[in-house]
Amino acid sequence: MGFELREWRPEDAPSITRYADDPQVAANLRDIFPAPYHLSDAREFIQSCMEADEGQAIFRAISVNGQAVGSIALTRGTDVYRLSAELGYWLGREFWGRGIMPAAVEEMCRLGFHRWDIVRIFAEPYAHNAASRRVLEKAGFHLEGVMARGVVKNGQLHDYCMYAKLK
Repeated sequence: MGFELREWRPEDAPSITRYADDPQVAANLRDIFPAPYHLSDAREFIQSCMEADEGQAIFRAISVNGQAVGSIALTRGTDVYRLSAELGYWLGREFWGRGIMPAAVEEMCRLGFHRWDIVRIFAEPYAHNAASRRVLEKAGFHLEGVMARGVVKNGQLHDYCMYAKLK
């Protein structure tokens, strides 16, 4: 299925609200991701993406047929982590399993390595999120370790994984 990574636009708010307001999407993301997800959340998120300093963070909409259906971002590290960047992403459930996300991750990594003088991109999916782990592996990331009981989500402790891709 074809997709494009593009900059966010204010008119993406209704579409992104539709796909983000899904408990199955929110279940695998950090608590900063609102659940339920409202139109006001989408507007605030899009505004922050549009105002971001691309020297520190790159935010892109994942667009299918012109409609924003997910999000992907790279956030550059600071201090001793300045040569690394963290990758984060999500995709509307309707588009899962169609090969979009591994290709989007590969494209975003190319962009990050090209734009910044980084040597490492990492991601931290929950250990039980097999689909997200497969996405990273398909995109050339390697499992560096499992952090036992390293996160709490919905009142429960979970393991998370450290995946990385080196330049």
